[in-house]
Amino acid sequence: MANNTSNDQGKPKGTAKRGFAAMDEATQRAIASKGGQAAHQKGTAHEFDSEEARRAGQKGGEAVSRDREHMAAIGRKGGESRQSAARANAEKNRNNGSEQAAKGGNK
Repeated sequence: MANNTSNDQGKPKGTAKRGFAAMDEATQRAIASKGGQAAHQKGTAHEFDSEEARRAGQKGGEAVSRDREHMAAIGRKGGESRQSAARANAEKNRNNGSEQAAKGGNK
């Protein structure tokens, strides 16, 4: 049986990057930018107006909010972050108070 991975550094046959995917990121960006500029010059580029962008954002938000587990995880993370910030602030205030007391209080 032939070994398909010898030429592709451990990758199965058919997964080597070719064409656009094989280019470095800077080259990909340059080519994509030229395509976008050409579409604008030709007049076929799509530009969102504020109302269309608002509807698209609302549609995305509705889709995400259907996943209750995801929403619960987001809320939990926000609560933990807020609690962590409150604890850090309380600790900071506690330390400042003890430093001022050691220096003789407020002057």
